[in-house]
Amino acid sequence: MKMDMEKRLYEASVKGDVRVLQELLEQDSLILDRLTLTCFNETPLHIAALCGHIEFVRLILARNPQLASELDSRKSSALHVASAKGHLHIVKMLLLVNAELCLARDCDGGNPLHLAAIKGRVEVIKELIHVRPRAALGTMINGENVLHLCVKHNQLEVLKVLMEIGWDHVFLNAKDGDGHNILHLAVADKQIETAKYLLKTHHIDVNAMDANGNTALDILAQSRRGVNDLSIGECLREAGGLRAKDIQNCTKISNGSAGNNNSEVSTPPVYLGGNEAQKPPSKGDWLSKKRETIMVVASLIAGMAFQAGVNPPGGVWDESEELTNQEIPPHKAGQAVMAFIHPKSYRFFLRANTIAFVSSLSTILLLISGLPFRRRIFMWGLMFIMWSTVSSIAVTYGVSIYILTPGKDSDALGQIIEIGIFVWCGLMALLLLGNTIRLLRVWQKKKHEIRSAAAQKFVNSTYVTV
Repeated sequence: MKMDMEKRLYEASVKGDVRVLQELLEQDSLILDRLTLTCFNETPLHIAALCGHIEFVRLILARNPQLASELDSRKSSALHVASAKGHLHIVKMLLLVNAELCLARDCDGGNPLHLAAIKGRVEVIKELIHVRPRAALGTMINGENVLHLCVKHNQLEVLKVLMEIGWDHVFLNAKDGDGHNILHLAVADKQIETAKYLLKTHHIDVNAMDANGNTALDILAQSRRGVNDLSIGECLREAGGLRAKDIQNCTKISNGSAGNNNSEVSTPPVYLGGNEAQKPPSKGDWLSKKRETIMVVASLIAGMAFQAGVNPPGGVWDESEELTNQEIPPHKAGQAVMAFIHPKSYRFFLRANTIAFVSSLSTILLLISGLPFRRRIFMWGLMFIMWSTVSSIAVTYGVSIYILTPGKDSDALGQIIEIGIFVWCGLMALLLLGNTIRLLRVWQKKKHEIRSAAAQKFVNSTYVTV
């Protein structure tokens, strides 16, 4: 009989049937009390909180408030369940019964606030913080606090709500078990909006190192490359982000200057974590920025050229045709249709696409070879190669469009191509002129310095003779 009543109770909790619950309580007023002794998994309160049955939860708490403290097999309370599901009214009722449940931890170390942050339950988080602000200080088993969970699960709105609270610097820059702070996690996962927001707050140490001694800029350089890398890298550098090796070099220089008592020139301040002082970009920073930009562009062009090579305009033949046909020439399956229908254009397409592919791969190989590209002349050489690469991929696009455009639109296409060639040639001429002027100015400046040095040497030698 008792087993049947408990079964009916669980079925009623799933449906939220308050009438059945009242009938069971009239038949056995201790049925909820016995569940605290015999139930080792989910209680009817857990199930009702999961399903969001407000009136059912209200009646259970009115008759037996101790059920709010009962835990399931994962050490989760009904408040854990309601917080994860975002049932705000049920959360408020459970907090009125026992507010200390905000601090209860499940088998993973998570409290109700952690689960609400993972699921993005903004209103529930506000209520939990209002009742027990200390819940935000709890950490998971692997050392993640609630801010780590927001970034890890890409919950930017929840992160903004939590960041508006006046946390101290230690909490905002806390690290998990792997030594990662929230900026490290955002950069590693390429969450560009989250990274920009964290850098704008001016509270996150942009040059903090993880357990492996890597800063956020190091993590960006080591992770997979994509279109968001450039934007994130720009934001990090604008905020004073440095590589770990650069920080070590700056530290050595600072220590050396401090130990030289005869030095009258002090080392300029170096940004190590705030926004108070930033040094101007050095030659090394310029080279590093150009290297990363060229690497990303070369990778993208290599992928485009490879895709165009294996899947040329018009596709490939599906079946082989050995017999001579006036309409369909002999061919084999997998061969390019364009090579038979437009042989001249295909040869032009193949040359341009191959130049783009080989030059981009050559650029990537040179950048990862470890050669000391520390002089600007080498970087100018790489940039010239990239100009050729971009021009070749543009030619590949033009040939592809020409082949794919039907004859009735050939006149309009011809006009568009002429305009495109005119604009492209003008742009290339402008870039060439600008860089030529820059090189001439550098040459003139060096020539002037050499003359000045020679004149000063002559004056000094004349003075000594006299």
